[in-house]
Amino acid sequence: MFTADDHRYMAEALRLAERGRFGTSPNPRVGCVIARGGEVVGRGWHERAGGPHAEVAALSSAGARAHGAFVYLNLEPCSHHGRTPPCADALVQAGVGRVVAAMQDPNPLVAGQGFQRLREAGLQVQSGLMEAEARELNPGFIARLTRGRPWVRMKLAASLDGKTALLNGRSQWITGEDARRDGHRLRAECCAVLTGIGTVKDDDPRLSVRHVETPRQPRRVVVDSRLEISPDARVLAGGGTLVFAALEDGYKRQALEGCGASVVVLPDSRGKVDLSAMMRELGRRGVNELLVEAGFKLNGSLLAAGLVDELVIYLAPHLLGDAARGMFNLPPLEDLAARQELEIRDVRPVGRDLRIVARLK
Repeated sequence: MFTADDHRYMAEALRLAERGRFGTSPNPRVGCVIARGGEVVGRGWHERAGGPHAEVAALSSAGARAHGAFVYLNLEPCSHHGRTPPCADALVQAGVGRVVAAMQDPNPLVAGQGFQRLREAGLQVQSGLMEAEARELNPGFIARLTRGRPWVRMKLAASLDGKTALLNGRSQWITGEDARRDGHRLRAECCAVLTGIGTVKDDDPRLSVRHVETPRQPRRVVVDSRLEISPDARVLAGGGTLVFAALEDGYKRQALEGCGASVVVLPDSRGKVDLSAMMRELGRRGVNELLVEAGFKLNGSLLAAGLVDELVIYLAPHLLGDAARGMFNLPPLEDLAARQELEIRDVRPVGRDLRIVARLK
């Protein structure tokens, strides 16, 4: 069905899409290759939301050579008017002969309609080539469009015995500089970074990207049921922070909004923040990928609610002992059959530490 050249060109389209890893949200990461006569005549990728889509950039690169050419991209071309015109129409107008896409767009505004528009214009259309790789490139976009909430990646820095902070709450720094830099890369990839009021009180984090280059800073999100956060907290600096609370307090809201923050009140039946409703609200606000950097209590609550997709754990080569704080505050198990199963996806050294990536089954 697909030739060796098809695989080669699609692999290049995926590599091009990677270049948009830090700047396209809430849009997907998309790359496009245009080939004719065994030669690549056009390349493009989506660099930032509101900018040209990958197909338009590749068509501009190819010019007249796009006529009759084969087009490879990791996602179905859009068929609706957003901030830019439909890419399916641009491909038809350029007179390309064949379009190969890795996967159908999960956006209900597209979802096969882009393919249909191409076929109605007489183009040959195929999909499914390297689909697994394409899905790995856009887990957040797919999650938000199919289930209404972000892809949630939880980052933890722990000692080899699984401790994330001393009993008094101190945790800076458990891991080394290389692991911290890698953690900032994770921040740069995500649309938003979430923490809890406990971490704000203990560490006063900024939650900004500082150790790697990034075209934009992720939005900062704080879970603070009783609105205990101080207006002087560093996570509020510069404005734009989103605070989720479980109670309405006009005076505290006014103080936080004066710092440029936004307060959303979403209580559950226990007087805590409704975490599932919070995730839906983040999805509604266009958050594709959410990075959690919180303490063991919020980590445990998110896990117990089934709201975590992936764990990124940096293990440092030292021990902190039983009295130190663990990774997750979870209820005790009475049977091993009730344990949370994980799928290890990657293990590698990062400086003097070890990074483990695992997905929840």
